[in-house]
Amino acid sequence: MQEQKTVWTILKILDWTRQYFASKGVENPRLDAEVLLCAVLRKSRIQLYTNFDEPLQENELKQYRTYVARRAAREPVAYILGKKGFMDYEFKVTRDTLIPRPETELLVENLIRLNREKGPRRILDLGCGSGAIIDSLLGGLPEATGMAVDINPGAVAVTRENAETIGVADRLEVLVSDLYARVPREPKFQVVVSNPPYIPEGDLPGLQQEVQKEPRAALDGGKDGLDFYRRILEDIWQVLDPRGMVAFEIGIHEGEPVAELCRKAGFDCVKVCRDYGDVERMVFAGKGDSDYGHEILEIKER
Repeated sequence: MQEQKTVWTILKILDWTRQYFASKGVENPRLDAEVLLCAVLRKSRIQLYTNFDEPLQENELKQYRTYVARRAAREPVAYILGKKGFMDYEFKVTRDTLIPRPETELLVENLIRLNREKGPRRILDLGCGSGAIIDSLLGGLPEATGMAVDINPGAVAVTRENAETIGVADRLEVLVSDLYARVPREPKFQVVVSNPPYIPEGDLPGLQQEVQKEPRAALDGGKDGLDFYRRILEDIWQVLDPRGMVAFEIGIHEGEPVAELCRKAGFDCVKVCRDYGDVERMVFAGKGDSDYGHEILEIKER
C-alpha cells in the first residue's frame, strides 16, 4: 500500500517550525516562522490565519525549508529576506551592513524634530551602513541635502540603492571613506550624525549569535567601545558649522563618557537620551550660541 504523502497546511507548518526554532534557541520562534512564511507566500500575517488550512505547494515548501534552515543556524531574518523595515521605509540589507534597529528610529525622529523648521541643512552621516539614518533624515527633511560615508564599499552601494528606492538620491552624495578622509572641508555641515561601532572588543564574543553574523568592523569599538567617538570628535570642527550639532547612537553605559568627549570637543549643551527600554541610547550636542543648543537640552526623555 502506498504511503500517504504529508500535506503541509499553513497552520501545520507554522506549528512545526515554532517548535523547531524553539529547540534551536531562536528568541521569537512563532513570529519568525510567520514572517518567513509571509515572505514565501506573499501574504500578510493576518492572511496566514484566515487561510490556515491552505496547503503549501512543493516550490513554496522548498523555499520555506531553505529559510528555516538558515534561521535555525541563527542567521538574522533580515539577512534571509534581504530587507528590514525602518521608520516609514523598507531598507535593503546585506552582510555588508548592520541591520537597522527600532531604537535608532528615536535618533532619527529627534533629529527631524530639531531640524524641521530650520530650512536647508547639510547632513553628514559617518558610517552609513544601509543608509537607514541618512536616507530617513532626507525623507523627513525635504529641504536637506546629505553626504554619507562608509569604509566598506558594499555598504556604500547599499546606501545608494536605498536612497534611489526612497527617492532621495538626488540630494545625497555617497563616498567610500574612512570617516573624514575623503570628506570635503567646505561647505560645512550643520548636522553630523553617526551610529559608529561601539561595542567593547572584550564583549564581542558574548554577543547573541545573530549579532555575531553582522559585520565585525561595524560592531568593534575598541578596548572601551569609544574609539570612534574620539576619532569623530577630534576633527569634527573641520567639517561642522560652528552653529551646527552632532548626534550619536551609543552603547550601554556609554552616555556620560561620550557626553564628556563632546564637552572636551567644545560643546557646552549636551544631552544624553534614553530609548523605550530606559537604556541610554543617544547623545546630542551643540554650543549654547548655536542654532540648536537650548533645544538640545529640552529634548524630552523617553
